[in-house]
Amino acid sequence: MRNALKVILLGTCLVMPSAFAASDNGHDAGGHAHSTISKDVAIEKATAKVADLVKAGKIDASWSDASVSGAEQKTFAKGPEWVVTFANAKIADKSKQTLYVFFDQFGHYLAANYTGN
Repeated sequence: MRNALKVILLGTCLVMPSAFAASDNGHDAGGHAHSTISKDVAIEKATAKVADLVKAGKIDASWSDASVSGAEQKTFAKGPEWVVTFANAKIADKSKQTLYVFFDQFGHYLAANYTGN
């Protein structure tokens, strides 16, 4: 029984450190630090978000065929954000032919609108 307990304790000591090791998910071992996303990842996330907005009926279905017309990092009051722009000439209202999708620098969706602000 004593030997079995030693084996269990030794196994636990060997396995536990790996549970605290950093992973590729953008978090450090404490779960606090995040890695920033690239322009390509921002575009991928924005494209997926536009598809979600179409599916939810929040924007016109023609946005599912819209192309990315730009992506840039801008600094706003709360810090840097990725702004990915989509163009859609199928929309009759010219003020709504451009859709802006916003993500924070870590890839969290913030908003989408037609003004860019």
